[in-house]
Amino acid sequence: MNYQIIKNEQQLKDFIAWLPDLQKNETYYVSLFARNKYSKNTAHLKADKAQLKRFTSNKEALFDKIKQLECELGAYKLQDLPIPQEALAVYITPNPRDMLKATKNSLVKFAQLITQDYTGYNPHQEVLSELQQACSRKIYFDLDFDNVTIQEMLPQITPFINTDCLHFLQTRGGFHLLIELGKLAKSHEKTWYQKLTTLQGCDVRGDNLIPVVGCTQGEFVPHFVKI
Repeated sequence: MNYQIIKNEQQLKDFIAWLPDLQKNETYYVSLFARNKYSKNTAHLKADKAQLKRFTSNKEALFDKIKQLECELGAYKLQDLPIPQEALAVYITPNPRDMLKATKNSLVKFAQLITQDYTGYNPHQEVLSELQQACSRKIYFDLDFDNVTIQEMLPQITPFINTDCLHFLQTRGGFHLLIELGKLAKSHEKTWYQKLTTLQGCDVRGDNLIPVVGCTQGEFVPHFVKI
């Protein structure tokens, strides 16, 4: 018996098609977490998010790479204790990452590290951290709303931004509002940020990781909602 990461194959394929096409220097960054707030059997985790796997991918290989996360049940462990299925959640950066920028930043990071005594760092993980931070193009601005619903927040959102630039991603504990910056109306350019970021439930904003549509998020399946 294996972990189930992909819950709805068609939703995942449609999501991958929705992601921006990559340029030569770009990639996507994906991370698999165990989250103790999704399971009663993860009290041993020191924080809410424990990273189990992370990788980069282009659009063509993304489905297969996510599928490869579906290893034998119990193979994911922390402190020698198996991670239960219901604790898993997979995330992606909807904005592409810049491999050239990450390479340059990695060289600077390594130059700093080699001037000091070895502290147990992993060069591979250091590069992945730089890739996570190296945003290439800010196509989407993400607002993460917790403990509120799309239906109750919609009347508070739509007066301050044109709806054709909005993508609503339903998640287990709320929703992500992805603003497609290239479609933002000029009449809202100077005011949308201040108005929307102060709304109830909006606690994370910017270039965030978002749950992968069609995949598990604590056994919930994130999906886009049309308004």
